[in-house]
Amino acid sequence: MAEIITNAELLKLAGEAAGKAYCIYSGFSVGAALLTDDGRVFTGCNIENASYSLTVCAERAAIFKAVSEGYRGFKAIAIVGGENGDLSQPCPPCGACRQVMSEFCDGGFKVILTNGEYTLDELLPVRFEL
Repeated sequence: MAEIITNAELLKLAGEAAGKAYCIYSGFSVGAALLTDDGRVFTGCNIENASYSLTVCAERAAIFKAVSEGYRGFKAIAIVGGENGDLSQPCPPCGACRQVMSEFCDGGFKVILTNGEYTLDELLPVRFEL
């Protein structure tokens, strides 16, 4: 049986991931910790690029890492971000990350921020679907 991971533990793991961010242009580090249905956690950080459109967000890094390892069932993601190591303010996912989440997660998927927990339906009530 998988160990139960709390929101606080996921936020801590997201904070550790933010410490690995490559954010030399913005100075804004972001970390994410993605919880799978079976209790595994995949982390990701933002990775910037001089050609800004090639930058990858922490949320997508974590999701793509999990998918590339064969995981498709997700329960929650914790996200932290900020400048100069201050990760206390809420750092909600951008629109692109919300849309990627909707590709792999149902509307009840939990998005955990420093100011509380939201569902994907709350953050993206109308989304593109095929």
